[in-house]
Amino acid sequence: MEDILYAPWREEYISNKKIEGCIFCHISSHSQDDEELHVLYRDEHCFLVMNKYPYTPGHFMIIPHAHTDKLEELDSEVWLHMSALAQKGVRLLKDGYGAQGVNIGMNLGIAGGAGIAEHIHMHLVPRWSRDTNFITSIADTRVYSSDFEKIYRRIKKLLPKYI
Repeated sequence: MEDILYAPWREEYISNKKIEGCIFCHISSHSQDDEELHVLYRDEHCFLVMNKYPYTPGHFMIIPHAHTDKLEELDSEVWLHMSALAQKGVRLLKDGYGAQGVNIGMNLGIAGGAGIAEHIHMHLVPRWSRDTNFITSIADTRVYSSDFEKIYRRIKKLLPKYI
């Protein structure tokens, strides 16, 4: 007998309109759509956006407005600002969201594992002891105990205290 895994929340992924060009540039230039695009914060250098397909609940990214795939060519002021936001984001995830640890990472280039290689971005992934389980190990499937929209609203509400 064939096992079937239903995931109706992914319907949007396959039926939603496709954004032409760089998704991060689209988000950067459409501040009027911040709620729909799950933007947490934006300023003159960067924006924070929830990862729509997170590794763990609460996973978000820090993204410069400048379109580049080369960290080594990013303006130093923007890089330092991203680093400062990362520190604040870690504090938010640990103190405000209750994470026991945080993974921070950047995958540069396709060969480096970047899913969106044309525009650099930094991942902040909250972690908890035992946040993976057997289904992750044997079925390559993630199970979340909380709704994406609820997590977005919770983190967005915490932001003013930390950033």
